Amino acid sequence: MKKFAILLSLGTLALMSITAKAEVSELRIPLGAGGFGFLPLHIMKKYQLIEKKAAEAGFNLTANWANVGGPSVMNDALLSGSADFISAGPPAFLILWDRTKSSAKVKGVAAMSTMPMYLNTRADHLRTIDDIKDDDKIAVTAVKVSIPAIIMQMYARQKYGTTETFKFDRYTVSMQHPDSVVALLSGNKQIMSHYASAPFHQRERKDPAIRTIMNTNDVMGGPQTFTMISTTTKFHDENPKAYATFVAALKQSFEIISADKKAAAQVLLDSMGGKGWTVDELVEILNEPDIYYTTKPENVMKYATFMHDIGTLKNEPASIKELFFADIDVSAGN
Repeated sequence: MKKFAILLSLGTLALMSITAKAEVSELRIPLGAGGFGFLPLHIMKKYQLIEKKAAEAGFNLTANWANVGGPSVMNDALLSGSADFISAGPPAFLILWDRTKSSAKVKGVAAMSTMPMYLNTRADHLRTIDDIKDDDKIAVTAVKVSIPAIIMQMYARQKYGTTETFKFDRYTVSMQHPDSVVALLSGNKQIMSHYASAPFHQRERKDPAIRTIMNTNDVMGGPQTFTMISTTTKFHDENPKAYATFVAALKQSFEIISADKKAAAQVLLDSMGGKGWTVDELVEILNEPDIYYTTKPENVMKYATFMHDIGTLKNEPASIKELFFADIDVSAGN
C-alpha cells in the first residue's frame, strides 16, 4: 500500500507538471480602436489566420476577438488576464511598459503599422502651429499622452527650448476622430484644428478650406510606428507555440493586405460599419507610400527617450531590445 501510495503521488505530480506546462487553446485579442492602424487584426479575424497557422503547426488554437478599443480599457484587460495580446500606439505602450517593469513586465511583440498623422486646420491665421492663438483648440485623441500631443511637445522643445516643452498642451482637447472630423468640416468655431490619422485626414483634405500645417514624420525626422502589439512576460514565457502562431498570423496579414488591397479595403470598410467611405477611396489611401504594415519598430526609441526626458517615464530603455521580446525584425528596428 505504501508503494502504491508513492506511485500514485508521483503520478499526480507528473500530471500536475504536464497541466502546468499546457499552453492556452484560445487567444483573447481586443480589436483596438479601429481604422487603418488596426487593419491587420481584422484581416486575421476575417481569414482565421491564427487557426490556420496553428493547424499548420499541428495543434488547435482559436481566436476570441473582442470589440474593445482605447488604451486604458485594453491595458486593464491585459493586466487582469482577460486579454492575451493588446494593440496601441507607442506612447501608450511605453507608459504600460514603464509601469509594469517590476510586475507584469509587459513588452512589445511587434510593430504593426507605420503611418503619419497630420495637423489639419481651417483657421486662416494658422499657417504654422506657431501662429496659434489663445482661443484656438486642437482636437487630439488624448491630451498630453497621445501621439500628436507628444509630437507637439517634441516640436515645442526643439524650437523653443526645454522650458517650453508643454507650450501647446493648453490648446489641445480630447475628441475621437469621427467627432473631430465633423467639428472641423462643419466650421465649428471652437475646434479649428485636428491632428488626424488615416482615413480621417484624407476625408478632411477633400474640403478645399482645410489644409495641413504639420505632420508627425517632419517632427520625428522620418516614419514612425503608429500601432504595435504587446503582451506580458508571463504569457510569452508560458505559451511559446501560441505566441509564435500569433506572430506568424500577423505577418501573413501584412502579405494579404499587400497582395489584394481591394479585398483588404473591403474588410476595413466592413469593420467601420460599411459606410462613410467607398472601397476605392480606401484602396487609394492604402496605396499611399507613407502607409504600410511591418513588424519592425520605427522611431519607438525616440518616443521612449523623449518621454523619459520629460518625466513621463521613470525608466529609460537602453535599446529597442529592452522594450520588445526577441525577434529578428524587432532587433533591426529602432
